[in-house]
Amino acid sequence: MMGSCLSWHLLLTLAALAAAACAADNAPAVNVSPAPAGEALSEDYKLAVGGTGVPVYACRVSAVPFNQVWPGYQRPLDQTELAGFAYWDMRGPVNIEVRCKRAAGAVLVRPQALGIKPVVAGERISFTLERPRPVVVEIDGPHKALHLFASPPEQDAPKPDAPDVRWFGPGVHRPGKIELQNNQTVYLAAGAVVYGCISGKGVSKVRICGRGILDQSQFERDKGGGSVKLRDCSDIVIDGIVMRDPDVWCCSLFGCREAKISNIKLIGLWRYNADGIDICNSENIAVRDCFVRSYDDSLVVKGLKWGGNDSYHERPARNIRFSGCVLWNDWGRAAEIGAETSAPEVSDIVFEDCDVIHNTHIAFDIQHGDRATVRDIRFQDIRVEVDQNNPRPRMQAKPGETYSPGAPNYSPELIVIVIQKNFYSHDDQRGTVRNVLFKNISVTGPRMLQSWMRGLDAEHNVSGVSIENLSLNAERLKNAQDARLRIDKHVQDVLFKD
Repeated sequence: MMGSCLSWHLLLTLAALAAAACAADNAPAVNVSPAPAGEALSEDYKLAVGGTGVPVYACRVSAVPFNQVWPGYQRPLDQTELAGFAYWDMRGPVNIEVRCKRAAGAVLVRPQALGIKPVVAGERISFTLERPRPVVVEIDGPHKALHLFASPPEQDAPKPDAPDVRWFGPGVHRPGKIELQNNQTVYLAAGAVVYGCISGKGVSKVRICGRGILDQSQFERDKGGGSVKLRDCSDIVIDGIVMRDPDVWCCSLFGCREAKISNIKLIGLWRYNADGIDICNSENIAVRDCFVRSYDDSLVVKGLKWGGNDSYHERPARNIRFSGCVLWNDWGRAAEIGAETSAPEVSDIVFEDCDVIHNTHIAFDIQHGDRATVRDIRFQDIRVEVDQNNPRPRMQAKPGETYSPGAPNYSPELIVIVIQKNFYSHDDQRGTVRNVLFKNISVTGPRMLQSWMRGLDAEHNVSGVSIENLSLNAERLKNAQDARLRIDKHVQDVLFKD
């Protein structure tokens, strides 16, 4: 009798698994939601994925690397341009077809490491996307690019009437500032455009998820606090959504613990100080499979010392991992520690399996301006794309001044490690940098980028930097001279490894 019961339960289990597999096989290859009525769409592109039309949204991006720091100054729109982006869910390989407003010339699909070779016929571009991931289509250069955000099928979406769920369905919503509560989920369904921002302080077990768009364009600069801003929070999930046009830093954590940030897409970051993802004095944070196009630093770890009752500078930044991200940096650094490093330590930080498809100042930067012990840092399996021509970043000297690229042949830098007081320093003393690994870093482009390292003095120095398998166009660079690496004072034990 016992054996018959077990067999019956086994048959039921196998039948359920077979039914689930059949349902999965019959699920559509592409899931697309229409754009809400009245939402501005791109006039430059039409898109079909797997034969299904996909709406192409419009977003404002930086056109030139022109910056300034005057308080309260709003960036003029003539320094920007409109680009397009689209999103959908997919299963397995799909065919992408783009129709342009004009005949396409030179077409490039980034990241180039994917090896996608588009077929171009007049105003039509087609290629196959093998799996869900972000790609960028550039026509005759990077201006007015098309950003494509393919996600895997959504899992565990909450019900609209579930407890502790704030649910935004398809359509336009204007909630303003959303303040998270304990155990709360904020869900943005595909086809939703939510004009507002999300913040939380001292809450736990919170989720921000979905496939919709969180838009901050209706906030003046520094009036909203960024698209998502969490302080002293724990057990955090941020997944799947698009964040567009933040007023300052886009997605930021301060003094947080245990967070998973995945598959978010940051686009339309054109305003001053529009960082991508900032992790400040936080621990046990995983950021994976995200797309960031930022107009300031893209992926950042910081230690901050502010006034008031906040004591973030007393907490470490520790066990933070960025993986599988695609970065387009219109101003600043692509992957950075600093410039603020006010913390007991900044340690166990990993940037891995990422693509830097555009870079303005520095690809990998440790800018150490405060007291922290910075140690056990790893940059690994990262691909950096270098253009033939790079616009030179400039600071605006006076209102009304227009951008001029200046002298030609500008190139950003690849690696910088420096200990020195800087504009953002708050501590009276400086720290050290120990045990930094650069492994499997590949640069693709017309030339190698320069790098340099410098400590402050004999006590506040840089020690233990390993460079393993650094290459330019698949050719390994075996020493500092080949790598165009300058090693300045107070730097010890820089080793190139086979």
